[in-house]
Amino acid sequence: MERHQTVARRVNPRRPYVLTDAGLKRIILGAEEGTRELLQAHRTGTRKQPRSTLPFERHSLVLVHADRGMLDEHARQAIAAAALLADPATGVAVAVLGGTTADLGECGADAVVNVPDLDVTRFCPEQELALAERLIERYQPAHIFLPDRGSDGDLGRRLAARTGRSIATDVVELDDGKACRLVPGARFARCDLPQVVLLARHAADTTLPFIGHGMVEEGAVPAATQPGVRDLGLENSSPDQIGLEEADFILSGGNGMRDMETFGALALALGAATGASRVAVDDGRFPRAKQIGATGKTVQASAYLALGISGAVQHLQGIKDCRHVIAVNLDESAPIAKRANLTLVEDAQALMRALLDKVTAARKAAQH
Repeated sequence: MERHQTVARRVNPRRPYVLTDAGLKRIILGAEEGTRELLQAHRTGTRKQPRSTLPFERHSLVLVHADRGMLDEHARQAIAAAALLADPATGVAVAVLGGTTADLGECGADAVVNVPDLDVTRFCPEQELALAERLIERYQPAHIFLPDRGSDGDLGRRLAARTGRSIATDVVELDDGKACRLVPGARFARCDLPQVVLLARHAADTTLPFIGHGMVEEGAVPAATQPGVRDLGLENSSPDQIGLEEADFILSGGNGMRDMETFGALALALGAATGASRVAVDDGRFPRAKQIGATGKTVQASAYLALGISGAVQHLQGIKDCRHVIAVNLDESAPIAKRANLTLVEDAQALMRALLDKVTAARKAAQH
């Protein structure tokens, strides 16, 4: 009995195609004209429109500290929350202590007051309070939003105490003039929207259906005195004495990193805190307190250098809030490569030794 085999030909992705008015790609059989880009996304979506075109009668105020000229996701969430709550007649004014060049109109900011000359690395609460009070006098905001962490949370609490404004901390949800906040005992409490709102992380989504006007101006630093406050500067300490949740630079090892001696020397040379994947912890190479991931610590470092970590889903959850992720792995298709800002296809041991030599040489050169 004769068998007939049917062969289904694969559609050539480089065949000419046209885009419909709906933005769909359509391949026309037999056509010789059209676009041939391979795997290129084409969208005809319209540009986001401003949230409001009305003259602003009032404003909400957002106060955030910049970190080396950048705003992290938590700060952007505070701006987005103010924009989502604002009505068409309410503008969103954002003051960036330390200054930034980022386009905050995408987060919903209508007016941005950059204060680049304020040294946010120094402890200067009175100076920051004087600046905040100046902005309050200018904008007369009904509500002031800040991220509830570090310097922002400290400024919000001081501002409420100084001016007698109502305040809510650890706010996880805002809706219909109400604030839902996390209280001790892992319980939630609702209250009227206060004048000072300190937002917990992930209280708002920064993906907005609109944009703000994003008008930028530069603000001056108040010449405020510091009664009772003396800044003694920063005291250097071992990064491993800092909790991983607070670390700014983390060197992390996984199953593909076996040279613990070089790993420790590199962490010391870079001034980095150390972390690990679950596999490396289960092997006994790291204590359980170093585990990063859904079942360990969730970190938000500015730089996260992952050595020999493939990137299980649980680990990726633990580093989702890191600003810059650098992955070193022999497998270029490892899941962590999709999350990383930079992926180096290299043996972790070889890279550690080369990087340690470079850092050591650079330090010796700087001393001479």
